[in-house]
Amino acid sequence: MNYIALFYSHFGAIRFSHSLPQGVTVARLMPVPRSLSSSCGTCVRFEGPENITISRDEYHEIEQVVKETEKGYVPILKLEADG
Repeated sequence: MNYIALFYSHFGAIRFSHSLPQGVTVARLMPVPRSLSSSCGTCVRFEGPENITISRDEYHEIEQVVKETEKGYVPILKLEADG
């Protein structure tokens, strides 16, 4: 399954790409697709299991995670900024 994680900062995207959740096999930094939005222009596209678990405590800079499908992007996790 392919996913895209969006972040509030470039640092969050880089940190995520260096400390991946369990089960993630392939990950790469890339520009955010035009049909998605984020607070920064960098996202991480990654492959992982259907039932992937991403901890807000461990990856606190994630804005949202979407699953890539034939019909487009489906949000699976959306987090509000602290503050």
